[in-house]
Amino acid sequence: MSRSIRTVPGVLAAVLLAGSLAAGEQVIETETHRFEEVAEGVYFVSGTGAMVTRSNAMVVVTEEGVLVVDSHITPAAGRALIEGIGRITDKPIRTLVNTHFHYDHAHGNQAFGPGVRVVGHEYTRHKMTTAPLEEHTFKGSSERDKQALEEMRAALETASDAEREALEMQISIQAAHVESTAEIDPVPPDTTLAEKMTFFRGGREIQLHFLGRAHTGGDVVVYLPAERLVFTGDMMLGGPPWPGDGWVNEWPTTLERLKQLDFDLILPGHGPYFRDRELIDHVQAFHRELWEVVSALHTKGVSAEDAVERIDLSHHAKNLPPARVRVDLRGVQRMYMVLDGTAE
Repeated sequence: MSRSIRTVPGVLAAVLLAGSLAAGEQVIETETHRFEEVAEGVYFVSGTGAMVTRSNAMVVVTEEGVLVVDSHITPAAGRALIEGIGRITDKPIRTLVNTHFHYDHAHGNQAFGPGVRVVGHEYTRHKMTTAPLEEHTFKGSSERDKQALEEMRAALETASDAEREALEMQISIQAAHVESTAEIDPVPPDTTLAEKMTFFRGGREIQLHFLGRAHTGGDVVVYLPAERLVFTGDMMLGGPPWPGDGWVNEWPTTLERLKQLDFDLILPGHGPYFRDRELIDHVQAFHRELWEVVSALHTKGVSAEDAVERIDLSHHAKNLPPARVRVDLRGVQRMYMVLDGTAE
């Protein structure tokens, strides 16, 4: 059973004495982040809710330095991640990997500074050097975050005394996030790969693979063969990921290539990690049927707006989270773009 240790002054020294905890059992929690050691020197990182981080990250500590996978949603979240890494090791951060270009995984890049190599797929660099702040994913999220803040402030006017304290905390967190969003100056990868890249750091092998288009046109998974684990970004979550920039027609084949890697543990870009490889099969089945249904509606000339009302894949909820088998309008519009040959 895992043990949780909060890294506050006075107990930090005890936390760093990792010999008292076996690898995979150490959990180090800062105010903003939870670092769970899933293999020796390998940490699955998630947010505590004290600030908006929006995505998971992975930290790999080697004898030569630290490799980080994904940088969160804003420079402030990236800085908090870096501060947390300093709680688990005094080794320098050498490399940052972006699994894909989406704002919630890569807009913390600038916090790492010019001394850190940023690695990603060629497509990720292209997207992050071509008007990244105009991407519909980023703009839509920013608008929703501002709207959510306004709604929270409006709710505060009628909140009861019992509700007020929690709501004021939520407003503080959301306001800080909106403010940090204005600070974003996207930093694209300065080192790219087309298919595969391997780092050998202090005896540890770290492989980066582009297995095909899926959630975006440049998804990279980070595979540690000796530790038998893979960080999949948003290519593979605990259920079907959002397809609004995806290639649903190619996604099942890409996941089939993922299954050829030898791993026991999947660290996703959102949600908890898991070991059930059958989930990959279920996600493949969902995407295959989704593409078939949407293609048929497109062929019949049904608009995307009408199509989304007709699509019912709820039967997949027997194997996948019910919320994950719903398809929104933006997802259908993206699939129509792929079918029309206008998708990038």
